[in-house]
Amino acid sequence: MSVVINTNYAATIAANNLSASTGNLQRSMNRLSSGSKIVSPSDDAGGLAVSMKFTAAIRRQGAQIANIGNQVSSLQTQDGAMKVAGKVLERMSELTSLAADATKTTDDTANYNVEFTALKTQLTSIAGETFNGQALFASGGTDLATAVSGIGATVTTAGIDASVQTAIKNVASLRASNGSAQSNLGFQAELLTVNKANLEAANSRIVDVDVAEESTQLARWNILVQSGTAMLAQANQSAQVALKLLQ
Repeated sequence: MSVVINTNYAATIAANNLSASTGNLQRSMNRLSSGSKIVSPSDDAGGLAVSMKFTAAIRRQGAQIANIGNQVSSLQTQDGAMKVAGKVLERMSELTSLAADATKTTDDTANYNVEFTALKTQLTSIAGETFNGQALFASGGTDLATAVSGIGATVTTAGIDASVQTAIKNVASLRASNGSAQSNLGFQAELLTVNKANLEAANSRIVDVDVAEESTQLARWNILVQSGTAMLAQANQSAQVALKLLQ
């Protein structure tokens, strides 16, 4: 091999290797310090694109789960109101039976009517309840006002107020529908939770660093940087051989 001064090929190769090893060492340190395999887009451009889509989907499903939780809370509040309405109707039904007692005086019946009227007002109040500013009983399948609209103005001496009995059946049906809706939302939330967990696992395989594997790589690059530094120093000294030939 020729002995030259102007070009030190061995030093150039050693410098290139050292530069590559230093870059890889820095990359491993960045990954371990951040916990992510993708520190910059150049690390895995395709993986980054997929991860961004996964992350967006995960956030959407998280929001949907929160929305379902709010809907369940609304339904639970609605059912609580209907439960109270049911108790009110039970008392109103009881009053109609009490008023039919032949031993009761006109004054007794009048007293029953006072309570009956107050309870009917209470039903109207319950039908107007809201949740976060939204009506709990909007017109449609859960319209409590319509369900109890057939109740008479006063107790009847006949002993059975068919409007009251119908209202009890209507409220019972509304509560059954409410329970069905809560059950359905529970299944939806369960499915979204499972899907979200699977997306998070898939995203983790793309972006999260395997600490054990990366630590091994860090040790490898650290050794190569040290050996590369030593070899570069050795290559730089090799040119001094030419000086001995000139002496």
